[in-house]
Amino acid sequence: MTDLLTAAVLGLVEGLTEFLPVSSTGHLIITGYLLEYTGPKAESFQVAIQLGAILAVVFLYKERFAALFHFGTGHGRFSGLRGWYLLALTSAPASVLGLLTHSFIKEHLFGPVTVAWALAAGALYILAVEHKGEGTRYETLDDVSPALALGIGMFQCLALWPGFSRSAATIMGALLLGSRRRLAAEYSFVAAVPIMFAATGYDMYKSYSLFSPADIPFWAVGLLVSFASAWAAVKGFIHLVGRVTFRPFAWYRLALAPVVLLFWS
Repeated sequence: MTDLLTAAVLGLVEGLTEFLPVSSTGHLIITGYLLEYTGPKAESFQVAIQLGAILAVVFLYKERFAALFHFGTGHGRFSGLRGWYLLALTSAPASVLGLLTHSFIKEHLFGPVTVAWALAAGALYILAVEHKGEGTRYETLDDVSPALALGIGMFQCLALWPGFSRSAATIMGALLLGSRRRLAAEYSFVAAVPIMFAATGYDMYKSYSLFSPADIPFWAVGLLVSFASAWAAVKGFIHLVGRVTFRPFAWYRLALAPVVLLFWS
């Protein structure tokens, strides 16, 4: 497989899975092994192409992100300094824990076997939350409180285990804390932007020496495909939220986990 095709495949996997509760990191690790694209450079690229998916969410929710830069009235409660404060509360727990455990995670948890166990654990988490059902206390982004934002941030720490899924951790956490399904999904998307920017920037800073100008076409293809596929995935996912539960994602994860274990054990 050519280098650019490898970049396109990885970008497609990243974009389609980043905001679904199935773990983009887990799927990228598995895909990387199947394509024989592994090692420190591959791991850093798999983090870097998240930027394409992040930009897709910024584009889709541009009015919400624009409101964060309006500090007057008339833009809803999720705007201005209050909006930044809520996003900071959500981002802080995983950011701090991620900085403390970054080297350990890259060294010990970036592998198919650990991903398989994370897929299974995340699936059981989804099924347990679905048994409880969605909440009714919070319905829109303007209803998000500091307590809810921090609580979701605590659940987001589960996603530091590659394969668990940041979306699963935050969406299910929001449901447990009293959110409606659509709000849980939308806040998960919006709150992903600052922490993913931070994680991508930090990883690129730590590993920039691995890359050269010759890698620019490879990166460009990965980022463009990631952007396009994430845009489509988020649009489709929001259309489904409220019509279906998240159980199909859990069953998919439970089916995939033993396949990965059998293949790589």
